[in-house]
Amino acid sequence: MTAPASVVTGVDFVTLPTGDFDAAEAFYGTVLGLPCSARFGRVAGGEFETGNLTIQLFDFSAMGRENHPNQNPVALHVDDVAAARAELESRGVAFLGDTIDSGVCHMAIFNDRDGNTLMLHHRYAPRDEG
Repeated sequence: MTAPASVVTGVDFVTLPTGDFDAAEAFYGTVLGLPCSARFGRVAGGEFETGNLTIQLFDFSAMGRENHPNQNPVALHVDDVAAARAELESRGVAFLGDTIDSGVCHMAIFNDRDGNTLMLHHRYAPRDEG
């Protein structure tokens, strides 16, 4: 059976909720060092660039919805998890446990100020094609 051709060609952005865009902007812009590429005018929100994926922060209460933190981590690629973790700890980030070595990658999990789960991630082994 042949799978149909995908109509999806990529992922443009992922949206994370924030109840305080000013604090979120300080965290993503200053603590993580991500450039802010857009600020929304009519509602509290904006976009931050990671290099291959845009993180959109948005206050859903502006649309009459509740903000629920994302509990599944957004994996942020870094070249060296230990070095990146040490740098972020020096900037006040508290990590949720030790750095994980899965046998193919290193991961260090933390939350942003709204409770959204993020992860520093580096794959050091090639993908198993089997």
